[in-house]
Formats: sequence, structure tokens, C-alpha cells
Amino acid sequence: MRFMIMHKNDANTEAGHPPPIEVVHKMGAFIGEYAATGRFIDGAGLAASKTRTRLVFRDGQCTAEQGPYGGERELPAATLLLKVRTREEAIGWAERYGAILGDGELEVGKVNEPWDIGLMPAPEDPPVQMLLVDKADQATEAGGRSPALKAALSRLEAEMTEAGVLVRAIRLQPSAKAKRLSFTRNNLRMTDGPFAESKELIGGFAVLELTAMDEAIELCRRYAEILGGTLEIDVRLVV
Repeated sequence: MRFMIMHKNDANTEAGHPPPIEVVHKMGAFIGEYAATGRFIDGAGLAASKTRTRLVFRDGQCTAEQGPYGGERELPAATLLLKVRTREEAIGWAERYGAILGDGELEVGKVNEPWDIGLMPAPEDPPVQMLLVDKADQATEAGGRSPALKAALSRLEAEMTEAGVLVRAIRLQPSAKAKRLSFTRNNLRMTDGPFAESKELIGGFAVLELTAMDEAIELCRRYAEILGGTLEIDVRLVV
């Protein structure tokens, strides 16, 4: 079973502060344990909301809001990792994706690179990695969008792959199958899905191959401790 372990944004991230280098090393070692056994599938950290763009699609119109902003409807149905030359290029692909969905909401946010968190000097003119977050709606929470809509999105994603833009797409099962873990000084309070809403911005995620939800929850205890012990994590099953 594949799980997305998704932690939420915090004040330090929003202020643009990179994580302390000891946290970076601890998280690297933690992820390395799972990568060594082939169970780490994917992961990324996101920069502050000032680096993000929210796209709202209503009645055939697209409204873009550039961050910084607070969370509103932040429950994801899917994430697409894009590698582009500019933010504008990523937003252009997102606008095409949203036009297929009709009414809905997307977010496009910059992924933290090794040089953003102090692990190495920035290379000259590197590509930009952006995470496109497809927000959940009634259809995805009920189990899935229509076959026609899925086919249209698949065609666009094939075009994105052919263009060298789409690195990876991850789709999530409805939040009815999820857990929300709220840690306060490493003490856990757990809530079962479904979640009517999520107003906390995504701060980062890891996708891992695990045996069951119980293993995912125990993993999150270590994950939370590394990140300071006070944060919110959603555990979502991957399609």
C-alpha cells in the first residue's frame, strides 16, 4: 500500500526561513532508511506561500491569486510535479488542466531544491520544479471523476510528459480513508476522515510503500519528532 505523509505549513516556512541544517540531515537520514529498501517513492518540501499561485476556475473563467495567502480549501486530490523553465510556464499548464476540470481550484507552488535549504550552491540557470496541487471536490471525494474527464486529463498529462514537463503524478484516495494526526509536543491526537475541509497549506510530503495504516501512523511519530513535535500531518492513501 502506498501512503502520502503530508505535513502542513508553519510560521517558519511562511517567513521564508530554511529548516535548521540538523533537521535537514535528520530528515535525510530518515528518508534514506526507506529509500535503501525501495519503499520511498517520492517527496518534496514546498516554499512559503509567497512563492505560490492559487487558480480558481468558475463559469469558464480563471482567477489567479499570487501569494502570500492563508489556507482556504487545501484538501488535495492529486499532485503533479512539473519541471519547467519559468513559473509562468507552470501556470500555463495549470490553466489548461483547470480548463478541463471546469469549476475547481488548483495551486502551483515552488519545490525546495537542495540549494534552497543550504545543502549546495545553486547551479547556473537551473530548471524550476513546481508542484501543481489539484484540490479535492465532490467527485473526487465520492470516489472519482467521470471517465470522460479522466481521459481528457490523461491526454494532457501525456502531452506534458512528451514535453518533458511532467515528472510524476500522484492521485489520492478520498479523505474518508485518511487520518489526520495533530501533534503537540510529540503528543498525538488523531482524527478519522472524511475531512469536510482542510485550511492548512501543504508544507511538504513523502510517499512511501508501507504495510498498513498502523505502520504509517508509527512512521509519522518519528517524522513529527524530527520536525519539532508540534504540527499537523495528513495520512492519505495513494490510488
